[in-house]
Amino acid sequence: MTLSFAFDLLLALALLWSAWRSLATPDLTRAVVMFIVFGLLLALAWARLSATDIALAEAAIGAGLTGALLLDALGAWRRAAKDDES
Repeated sequence: MTLSFAFDLLLALALLWSAWRSLATPDLTRAVVMFIVFGLLLALAWARLSATDIALAEAAIGAGLTGALLLDALGAWRRAAKDDES
């Protein structure tokens, strides 16, 4: 087993683990953070496949922009829920 194959196997396992954790966690903040981690790991996987344009797009749009929008939406939802309680 070469070092490259071991890294690719570890990356694939980390992708599966982060996808499962982002779907299975009951905490919404943790789910969004795990989604961002999944996007960054996926960008690394695309870079390992020599698809640098897709890797950059995944990192910028998939993990960065979408993650920031999800965190903002979660914050707005929590503020609205807090205002409804009052």
